[in-house]
Amino acid sequence: MLELGRGHAPSQTRLIITTLSMTSATPAEGPAATQGPGEPAAPASRSVTTTVIRSLGWAVLGALVVFVVNNYLTFWLGWPGAGAAIGNAAGGASSGSPLLAWLQLAAYPLAVTAAVVYVLGSTGRSLRDDSNRISDLNIFLIRFVFYMVLYVGIADAVISFLRVEGFLPAVFGDSLATELGKSSYRGTFVHMPLVGLALVTAIFSRTLGFTWLALLVVAAELLIVITRFIFSYEQAFMADLVRFWYAALFLFASAYTLLEEGHVRVDVLYTTFDAKQKGVVNAVGSILLGVSLCWIILIVGMNSSSSVINSPLLAFETTQTGFGMYVKYFMAGFLAIFAISMMIQFVSYLMDAVADVREEPGGHDHDVHAVQ
Repeated sequence: MLELGRGHAPSQTRLIITTLSMTSATPAEGPAATQGPGEPAAPASRSVTTTVIRSLGWAVLGALVVFVVNNYLTFWLGWPGAGAAIGNAAGGASSGSPLLAWLQLAAYPLAVTAAVVYVLGSTGRSLRDDSNRISDLNIFLIRFVFYMVLYVGIADAVISFLRVEGFLPAVFGDSLATELGKSSYRGTFVHMPLVGLALVTAIFSRTLGFTWLALLVVAAELLIVITRFIFSYEQAFMADLVRFWYAALFLFASAYTLLEEGHVRVDVLYTTFDAKQKGVVNAVGSILLGVSLCWIILIVGMNSSSSVINSPLLAFETTQTGFGMYVKYFMAGFLAIFAISMMIQFVSYLMDAVADVREEPGGHDHDVHAVQ
């Protein structure tokens, strides 16, 4: 109760009453003040979900990197392979050091641990943030392989033309012309430097180049039509170039098409779902159908030196058309690049789908390309 003295002016009395009223209306500090009785305690569970999904995604990518590196160490550098540590050489060096085998095997749990440590050290990042970051990484990979097939395709086509017309000795000399006729030499000293140049170009470029690659496929096919029906001239390397570029366009663009929701959906049930239900379907599909399929392609195609992907790459395999292009082994590698790029994009898609389930802002429109 407020007792007023005779000496207090009316304005002072109003000031005192207002101050006391504000003081009594201010809530006490502490946990009870920060969370009302009607507010759910969801942030903790939502944080756990984010941590689990982010850890799963980055662990898959870490295991993917280890798998690719181990494949190179095993079949190109002669290491025993991770399987040798548990009694399965799988095409690796039979006399390799057991220590190297255990190092290759231990790299997998180390990659998973590193992924978890990274996630726990960056708790401020959301699922959308990681999804966009992984997609940007994949876009760089696709940009790199676009320039790779562009440079290798043009260079190998020119060499094949000079060789089939007999101009190669006059341009490079007899000795070098003979070496360029060997797939191992051309792959090592022509193709590989161009792959390095493609990597440098991709770092400084910001275009994916799919539209240009499609135009180049059309131009190469048009060249065949013109030379065949007007000049009665056609060589095997011309058709090889079309197949080389078209295979790259089809396989490398798949991951970017998934990013842009460009794949056509034919599903009468999916189109009736709301955003959360679609997120559940996309998340489950990304794990059970997407990531698993990519792992099957990589394991089956690269589990030994005689596998469908490793064998052509190791032997610099070429076609049997005589004077065609020496890029058949590249096209076998396209399958590995397809599986790797699609797996990366499926991980990004998984994080984006879980964010849709949690109704986080910034999602994609999944209805644009749906077909009912």
